[in-house]
Amino acid sequence: MKLILSRLDDMKAEETVTIDLRGKSAFSDYMIVTSGRVNRHVGAIADNVLKGLKEAGVRNPHVEGLANCDWVLIDSGDVIVHIFRPEVRAFYNLERLWTQAPTAPKAV
Repeated sequence: MKLILSRLDDMKAEETVTIDLRGKSAFSDYMIVTSGRVNRHVGAIADNVLKGLKEAGVRNPHVEGLANCDWVLIDSGDVIVHIFRPEVRAFYNLERLWTQAPTAPKAV
């Protein structure tokens, strides 16, 4: 995870949030949500993260969205990275979905 966060910082990714999924999800330990200013910035951030993962020996991370670069998902196994354009990030608001505490149903 430190490698990914370092790569995001190097590429000037904005508003990076790390969400601990341990105990909440069986598919990953951490989710990182970040933004790039425009499509090209999102693509450059994703390329840099993928290069770092390859150099670190992570084999075949799953990547989606690299063609359009509105929202790129990189699944490296223990860490899932979402890189958004700001408007797309605001629309989907993944941070709220994963950090909002569940509420008990109210009695009728």
